[in-house]
Amino acid sequence: MTRMRAWLPAVIALGSNQGDRESTLRGAVTAINAIDGVRVRRASGIIETPALTLDGVDETAPAYLNAVVLVDSALTPEELLAELHAVEAEFGRVRTTRWGDRTLDLDLIDFAGLERATDTLTLPHPRAHERAFVLHPWASVQPDASLTGRGRVADLLGAALASARGTAADPVTELDAEPLWRPEPSRGPGSSHGAESPRGVAR
Repeated sequence: MTRMRAWLPAVIALGSNQGDRESTLRGAVTAINAIDGVRVRRASGIIETPALTLDGVDETAPAYLNAVVLVDSALTPEELLAELHAVEAEFGRVRTTRWGDRTLDLDLIDFAGLERATDTLTLPHPRAHERAFVLHPWASVQPDASLTGRGRVADLLGAALASARGTAADPVTELDAEPLWRPEPSRGPGSSHGAESPRGVAR
C-alpha cells in the first residue's frame, strides 16, 4: 500500500443507531487503530443525537450514538477512506439507502486541512460545519480545532446549536464524557502496534 512521506492528522466521525451502539463504537475505534498506517491519538466521549434524513429529523428512527477520533495517518486520504469503509463492512454496514439507519457510519471529516473534491471524496466533509453531532465531540477533544474554510469548530458548534434550538434536531445528550479509548503512552506515529491500554476500548 502506498504511504505518504509524513504522518498527517485526520479527524474521523463515528455514528451508530442499530444494534449495540456503544459496543460498536468502541470496537470501531479499536479497528481503526489496527489499520496499518493509522494511529488513534485521542477519542471523544459519547453523545446521543436524533436520526437525520434528507427531510430532517426522523423521530421514528432510533437515535444515534456519536463520537470523534483524532488519528495520525501515513495513508493517502483515499486509502484511509477505503479502510474506513472496510471497517464499516466489518461491523455489518450495508450501503443501500443514503441517510438510512446504519450499524456503523465512519466519516472522514478533515485530513491535514486539505481541500479536495473527487468522485469519491470531498475534504473537508461538506456538511461537517453544520452538524452538531460532529462538532460537539470534536470540540470536546480538540477545543482549538478549526475546519478549513469554515472557521473555529467551537464557533461552528455554537451556530449549529443555535440554529437547531427549539426544533426536533435540538437534543444533543452527552452520555459519557470519558474518552472511548486511551492509547498506551508509548504509542505514536512510527511506533509498532502494541497491546491495548488496560482501559482501552472496553474500559
